[in-house]
Order: sequence, then C-alpha cells, then structure tokens
Amino acid sequence: MNEIILQMEHIYKRFPGVLALNDVSIELGKGEILSIVGENGAGKSTLMKILAGSYAHGSYEGKIVLNNKIFTAKNSRAAENAGIAMIYQELNVELDMSIGENILMGDWPRKYTGFVDWKKTHKKAIDVLQTLNVSIDTHMNMRNLNASMQQLVCIARALVRNPKILILDEPTAALTESEAKNLMSVLRNLKTQGISCIYISHKLDEVFDISDRVITMRDACIVSTYAKSEIVPDKIIEDMVGRRVDQTVKKNIFYSDNEALRIEHFRVRHPYASHKNIIEDVSFHVKKGEVLGLTGLVGSGRSELLKAIFGAFPKADGQVFIDGKLCKISSPEDAIEKGICMLSEDRKFDGFVGSMNIRENMTLSSLKKISSKSIINSKLEIKLALKYFDYLKVRSRSTENNITTLSGGNQQKVILAKALLTEAKILFLDEPTRGIDVGAKSEIYKIISELTEKGMSIIVVSSELPELISLCDRFIVLCNGKISAEYTAENISQNAIIHAAAFGQKEILESQIKRGCL
Repeated sequence: MNEIILQMEHIYKRFPGVLALNDVSIELGKGEILSIVGENGAGKSTLMKILAGSYAHGSYEGKIVLNNKIFTAKNSRAAENAGIAMIYQELNVELDMSIGENILMGDWPRKYTGFVDWKKTHKKAIDVLQTLNVSIDTHMNMRNLNASMQQLVCIARALVRNPKILILDEPTAALTESEAKNLMSVLRNLKTQGISCIYISHKLDEVFDISDRVITMRDACIVSTYAKSEIVPDKIIEDMVGRRVDQTVKKNIFYSDNEALRIEHFRVRHPYASHKNIIEDVSFHVKKGEVLGLTGLVGSGRSELLKAIFGAFPKADGQVFIDGKLCKISSPEDAIEKGICMLSEDRKFDGFVGSMNIRENMTLSSLKKISSKSIINSKLEIKLALKYFDYLKVRSRSTENNITTLSGGNQQKVILAKALLTEAKILFLDEPTRGIDVGAKSEIYKIISELTEKGMSIIVVSSELPELISLCDRFIVLCNGKISAEYTAENISQNAIIHAAAFGQKEILESQIKRGCL
C-alpha cells in the first residue's frame, strides 16, 4: 500500500436503541481506491458521515488520524477544509437555484466589493463539469434536471473543492451505464493525481473493477479485507450477507391471456418544455400476472409515462382500461382506488414523509382501509404494518422508529410495503432496487415472483438491463417519445434493447431489411 494518509481507529457510533458502528478500524493509502461493501444498515454510510463531518466529533467514540495528525471535525465545512469531500447517497441539491450556484454552494467567488462574482462562479462550474464530460447551461435551474444529471452536479460540487480524499456513497445509483463508465474514468484519473477515494456501491461489478482493496461490513462490524488480487465475488457476497445468496432470478410464467391494463394513445407533456411532448401516441397492454419491462435511455419518458398513467403527472391525451373497462384517472388517489399503485424513482422526494415513523409511512396510502368515520383504527394499523414489516424484513427495532433512521434500502422496503398495503392489482415499480444491497435485491426479486403468482401485474422500470432481463416476461423500449421495439423474454438481449433505445424503430427496420429479415 502507498503512504497511509488516513486511519480511523476503534470507531463506535450509537443511535437510540441501535449500535451503528462497533469497533470499526480502517486505513487509506495515498492514491488508493478503497471500496466498502455490505448490506443496507451495515454501517458503511454512517462511518463515512463521521469522516465527512456530518456526525461531529464527540458524537462518536474512537480516533481519526489524518496526515499523521488527530482529526476532529465539528461539521462538514471543517472536513472540506481538511481536504475531505463526500458525495452522498441521497441527492442533496437546492432545486430552485441554478446549476452553477449549486456546484459552488458555500464557496461562491466574490469581487473586491464583497458581492458574488457570478461570471467566475459559472466559469468554475463549467470547467469542473467538463472534467465529467458534461456540457450544460450552468444558469439552468436545478429543478429542470432529472435525477441522473442532478447526481452529476453533486459529483462536480465535490470535485470543484479539489479534495485529497473523495468519498462516494452510491454515486452511480442514478447514472446511466455510459455516465457510470465516464465516472470510473474520472476516478482513475484522480488516482494518478494522488487523490484517494473511498467508494461505496451495491453494484459489485463496479466495485471489483475500480478497487485496489475491498472491505466488507456486516452488522456494524468489519468482516474482511481483500486486495484486488484476492477478490472472489461469491466470497465477498457471502461475507456481506452472512450466508450464500442465489443471485439468479428463477423466472416462472404466471401470466394469463387476460388483459389487466391497457393504455391507448397516450401523449404526455414534456416536464420542462411545454411546447412539446415527451411521450407521443404510446399504446400497450399488460396481462394478469405478467411482468412488463419498460425501458429506454434517460429522458425517454419512462418515468413520466408511468406517472401520467398513475395520475401523478398531467397527460395531454390517452385512455386507461382496467380489466377491459375505461377508467378515468386524474390523481394517484383515483389510481389507488382503481387498483394501481406505484413505487416512485426518487424515494426521498415523493416516496415517504420524513417526519413520520415507519408505521405511518406504510399505511399512508391505505388510510380509508384502516379508518372509520375519519378515525384511524390504531390496532388494525399496527397489525397491518407489522405484517409487512416482518414480511419485507425491514431492519429496525420497531415500526415506531422514524423512517429517516433507516438505510436507503430499508426505506425502499417501507415504500414497497405502502404499495402492497393498498392490495393493488397492478403495481408500477420505478427503479425498485436502486441503492439496495445484493441480499435485499434477492428478497425483492422473490417478492415480485410471489406477487405475480397471485395474479398481480407489474410494470418495471430499471436502468440495470441484466436485472430487467432476468425479471420481465416482455419488454417495451421507448425512443423519441414512441415505442421503438417490443420483445419477449425468448428473443431479448442487452444489445437489442440498447440499439432500440438509441436509434429507434426506423433504424431497426432498415437493419432488419439489410440482413434479409424482412
């Protein structure tokens, strides 16, 4: 290992009723890329928040040595001044400020008069975005960006501070495959400059590719450490979970010929350009017990289409048929009453209420079911919440704990419980395993199979094509606001999806003609 620049020794961190870190010690070399892996709730993010100053010195036990000196950060600003920058798992942006303002947040250059030098602010923002191969108007409002672009802005905000240690917590969760590859290239370049990185990700293929060493954590403790030459994927997964995990999805065909949902001639307005549509004349159907994959490039309108069907996003035109009957859906409440529920892409923004506990979030969409004359039946609410709390194996001591005390993956389980409590017949899952560890993914795949076996119809949006291919019975690809291709599980491939998503129907037909297929 290169020169040691960081040591975290015998770290303990306690929350009410929970030991989040139990005698954890790590070290980091100059120019090293160290990955930390483990299930949700293992303590990875908590350890990094201590290093980044989010949890102030004194709120934990143990010692941190940075460049051979005792390091005691009272806040994140102190950590940044010491050369430590962190990109957090949850997007942390000011939506009503510009991209440039977000990137230089807290460090806006000033003129001699004391006023902000906005020209210099945007110049520095443009320069750091170029290191990520991103070309965008930095005067644009952050609210106009999708989750993927917002994540890139967060990465740029960390890089603009020229850190000596860069902490990345699930940095590619919201990125496309090409954006993720670009980030890997950036990290390798930073490594050559002597910058050290601590990398946290549930995408183990990325971890194995980029890391010099891998540390596994389980139940608040460090289990093992592997050099790059010692990495054995199955062994690391077993260390993380504490058991062998079958990552294969056993696809059983449960769907019938009966149609559960049909969408006809849907047009959806573009969220940021009112003069155009992001979805143009899209029609498709889903059978009872079928898992339909909805895919396309970022910006293809996948999420907007699902939200418009669900009534959470305005549509320009289109009809929804459930069990062959025309249904009017103007709001999520209408959709839930008709038997449709949705797990959204951004759990922090519209998935849960941060001021509520686990039980309250689980039953939020089922208040009519647990109420009589506007009064909640507390016993029934507790009973139903506990049922799904146990079924989904939510890692918490009680349903009465606040949802913000949970890891991202366990928050996702609570949101899934909220959907299941509505007893929906049709379920929309938008990036259902984003930020979820390998063990929890396996559990969710099993749940999806169980739900379809009971006759539930599911539409899945996922940026992870191997996951989508393993889960779904049929696939619809969007390109330029239209359906560019449709595949069954028997004739699908990643290349086929990527080609259809990037080039559209015309190019596919021309390619087939050239090959003599038509």
